[in-house]
Amino acid sequence: MQNTHIAIIGLGYVGLPLAVEFGKQYPTLGFDINTARLAELQQGHDSTLEVDDYELTEARHLTYSSSLDDLKACNVFIVTVPTPINEHKQPDLTPLIKASETIGKVLKQGDIVIYESTVYPGATEEDCVPVLERVSGLTFNQDFFCGYSPERINPGDKEHRVTTILKVTSGSTPEIADTVDQLYRSVITAGTYKASSIKVAEAAKVIENTQRDVNIGLINELALIFNKLGIDTEEVLKAAGTKWNFLPFRPGLVGGHCIGVDPYYLTHKAQSVGYHPEIILAGRRLNDGMGAYVASQLVKAMLKKRIHVEGARILVMGLTFKENCPDLRNTKVVNIVDELKDYGVQVDCYDPWINPEEAEHEYSISPISAPAAGEYDAIVLAVSHKQFTDMGAKQIRALGKGTHVLYDLKYILPAEASDLRL
Repeated sequence: MQNTHIAIIGLGYVGLPLAVEFGKQYPTLGFDINTARLAELQQGHDSTLEVDDYELTEARHLTYSSSLDDLKACNVFIVTVPTPINEHKQPDLTPLIKASETIGKVLKQGDIVIYESTVYPGATEEDCVPVLERVSGLTFNQDFFCGYSPERINPGDKEHRVTTILKVTSGSTPEIADTVDQLYRSVITAGTYKASSIKVAEAAKVIENTQRDVNIGLINELALIFNKLGIDTEEVLKAAGTKWNFLPFRPGLVGGHCIGVDPYYLTHKAQSVGYHPEIILAGRRLNDGMGAYVASQLVKAMLKKRIHVEGARILVMGLTFKENCPDLRNTKVVNIVDELKDYGVQVDCYDPWINPEEAEHEYSISPISAPAAGEYDAIVLAVSHKQFTDMGAKQIRALGKGTHVLYDLKYILPAEASDLRL
């Protein structure tokens, strides 16, 4: 891969780890419009905690910039920007289109643009390529080429890293598919899987998280049923799990930048070609409603203990979308907080992993620095951070008043140690 000069567009949870790995071997430019993000990286620190300070120093060929001029020297552009949904749960390709416009301004003969952002099948060639052609004045598959290699980053996971997860690759021509595959294979120790087309690679990515979403939706529905039957869901799942082919999913909140978002990309595309998805959307509705369900169950439990709900103080432990990471994107814990506030209670959120300013900016939530003992009418264990599992039932219970409700959403504690579980 001689004379390869790589640009990574977007230095978030996906882009930075990739930039670091490429930056160990190739001249690599980490490009981002967030100058504050660039400043912290130039100082040798990653606030997402996906890459530690030592790893940043290992990427000796990695530089950072927000300048278009610095992009001109690159000939391989890898796009790792977010692909969110809007308030109507429709795909929002704005970051992807803007990134394509930026690349189009510097695109040259023979350059390759590779997309990693999760999209619906066809988005690369139908939505992004026309932008590249319009802005650059070049012709696709004649002057420049494209690839798609879906990201598989798992935030907070220190075992499954970018290099140790098999990478799906694809290209817009057979020759470019080989080139893209060789490029990734040079840094991905787990190896690569070359898909037959860009659309196949796009579809493979979007169904990975759709499958998980539907499975969790099923388990959430089972939890609702078992709750009405007075059966402990975890005990049922443990018993069923003794069969070798029973899948070990657990009920809970489904948030984050992937599982709670990606299915809407697939359903949008399906509807655009005249098919209305039944199972996928049913799973989405069920999972999106879990925050309201948790809040209502908590309030009912408080009333059974004769705790006055209006004006009560409730502690929500954990705000991130998953354990042991600072990622607040699309966290569904916020749904619980909002629902509880509608009941007229005071909610304190405590999460040692988050940036308080980000929580305030994204959700208008001002988290507390530490909870005080004996202050709360109810406690919700919403995220299984290590700090919370280490506390144990006695220490967590001590945060509540003499009479309080403890709701363990994540099975952190033994069944008998809490008042409620999903």
